[in-house]
Parts: sequence; C-alpha cells; structure tokens
Amino acid sequence: MKIAVAQTRPIKGNISANIDTHKKLINLAVSHKADTIFFPELSITSYEPELAKELATHQDDKKFDDFQEISDKNKITIGLGMPTKTNSGIKISMLIFQPGTPRQAYSKQQLHANEFPYFVNGRKQIILTVENKKIAPAICYESLQATHSENAVELGAQIYVASVANSQNGINNAMTHYPAIASKFSMPVLMSNCVGFCGNFECVGHSSVWTKQGNLAGQLNGEEEGVLIFDTETEEIIIRTN
Repeated sequence: MKIAVAQTRPIKGNISANIDTHKKLINLAVSHKADTIFFPELSITSYEPELAKELATHQDDKKFDDFQEISDKNKITIGLGMPTKTNSGIKISMLIFQPGTPRQAYSKQQLHANEFPYFVNGRKQIILTVENKKIAPAICYESLQATHSENAVELGAQIYVASVANSQNGINNAMTHYPAIASKFSMPVLMSNCVGFCGNFECVGHSSVWTKQGNLAGQLNGEEEGVLIFDTETEEIIIRTN
C-alpha cells in the first residue's frame, strides 16, 4: 500500500482557498498511485481555535462533496482537518472519505488544556481499513500521549497517522516520541504537519515517515507544501513539493 501525508500552508479561515490546495496535493498523490492521503490538524480552516465556532460545520456539508467524488474516481482514502458541529459541542475532526463508503469523522479524543475553552472531546477511535491494512488516525496532542497509540494497537492498528499543527517544540517532542512508537509496536508512523502561522504560533513542517523499525524514512522541509508517499511493503518513499 502507498500511504501519503500532506504538508500545507493553510490560509487563516479561507476554506475555499484551502480546499483548492488540498485538491492540488491530492492530485499529486494520485499521480504517484497513492492509496491514501492525510492532511494536518484543522487543515481546511487552519488551526484557529478562536474562529472554530464560526467556521465549524457538519461532517456531511456539501462543500466537501468533491472530495468524495475524487475518492470514488481515484480509489483513494482522504483524511482532512475540519472543526465539526455536534450535539455536544465543536470538535477537532478529521473528515474521512473512502471509495464507495459513507463519509466518516474522527474527532480528537484527548485535548490540550488550551483547547478546552473552544472544543469538546471526541469519544471513539476509528480504525480505517485500506488494502487490508488497518490505519489509526490521531490528532496532534493525543498522538503524543502513550495511551492513544496503545489503545489503537489494541484495536488492531498496523499503521499510525498523526495529523498535527506543531511548533518547533512540538516537533522536537515528535522526533523522539513517534519513532519510539514505531519500534515498540513494529508499525509505520506518519506525521502530517503544516507550515506558517496558525493561531498564535508558527508551524514548522517537517512532516515525516518512520518505518516499523523506528527509522526515519523521509521528511519534508520546514517551508514548502508537498507530500510524502510511503510504500508499506518496500519501505520506499517519494518526496514531492508543490
């Protein structure tokens, strides 16, 4: 299976422009026959907690129908970041599009303390099956908590994908934590980060892939948009900037 993570430079609150960027990067992944592509945390709006209530929508919003069509046509699974409205409040979610499958939303289960004024926790881990491989999505802060990956593995995860919006400090922690998860559970770990200012901090990119041995297979830089495409069988990687 070929699994891709994207690195974007989101425009604050500009859903239309950010959707266009997502489509370009998905097309880039499709051109290399990727089976999946995952985007950073809240990639459609940028990570902007103070705007989340204004920008949030329902997971079945028709503005995302194009992604389902792209998924169906190209047989690709797509995971993108969006704040969603639910009965319990606004959640930090990943909208998931799979070929011929109803749209799903995975919502961040473990929030950072700074997020509590704006968001509520998700309640359930989703495990995606693509090409007979089980993929566990994780969203930023929770992916750096040991309990999250442990639970994912108990549910059968074979690949772990972290969608983040990380500053340099977060990336420093990631570069230690994610390879340790990979080697501990013998599973590839992929991280999708963005670049540019998000909220009140700067995201520094360096989206990365670690093999099941915990070795760094590939990494994007800290400035450019692009995709990393990882072949889970050969452990070969393709790096493309947009």
